[in-house]
Amino acid sequence: MESKRSPDTTSTTEANAELLANKKPKEEKPQHKESMLANILLNIVIPTLILTKGSKEAYLGPTWGLIVALAFPIGYGLYDYWRSRKINFFSAIGLVSVMLTGGISLFKLPPEYMAIKEATIPGLLGLATLISVFTPFPLVRTFLYNDKVMQVDKVHRALEQFGNVEAFEKTLTYATYMLAASFFLSSALNYILAKVVLVSPPGTEEYNAELGTMTALSFPVITIPSMLVFIGALFYLFRSITKLTHLHWEEILIQPDQN
Repeated sequence: MESKRSPDTTSTTEANAELLANKKPKEEKPQHKESMLANILLNIVIPTLILTKGSKEAYLGPTWGLIVALAFPIGYGLYDYWRSRKINFFSAIGLVSVMLTGGISLFKLPPEYMAIKEATIPGLLGLATLISVFTPFPLVRTFLYNDKVMQVDKVHRALEQFGNVEAFEKTLTYATYMLAASFFLSSALNYILAKVVLVSPPGTEEYNAELGTMTALSFPVITIPSMLVFIGALFYLFRSITKLTHLHWEEILIQPDQN
């Protein structure tokens, strides 16, 4: 009696393997990179021009000039959220700051309120950074030591290999102090700039022009010095990591093809 022939599963298995091998991975949605030019134009250049030139009675007037000028950074912040579907921490802080500026100006509160507002936001960030040292989640890990910039897992394995985990934690603490210093410097410079520039009563052409001048000066007077401190903290962190892990900085940084 002829035995019943079993199904030939070999060809089926090979076919399935071929299908799996040829199956293309699901394409990730390309990440939109923020345009630095658009950021500067919409957050600094255009609002400055409207506040200083377009707020005259012959054009928009003080009130509408302020509203139109602030509409650009607010609109850019909302567009950035719509495009990425993610809340950018710094964009959110900037949006809140712009809305507070509009509220203080439209309600014609004394310029002193603007100076306090300008100093409060970076001051609170600095304070939060310091407080985070005493929590399991220091903010330096968010701003400097994160997997968007460095190969954190590789760094941690190397730290364990050479027994430098505890020394690295001290490094993160010192870097946190430097990061907090950049925020406190920004807070002080913000307050001084607002006190020096804003001298006219709100609701006037002069006040809008001064607000535009303050916006234009914020980059060279505030952003650059604070950024230098921030870069110093980042350089200190990188130098310490390379020393404690015996890795070259190219082995630590996330390369473009790894994103």
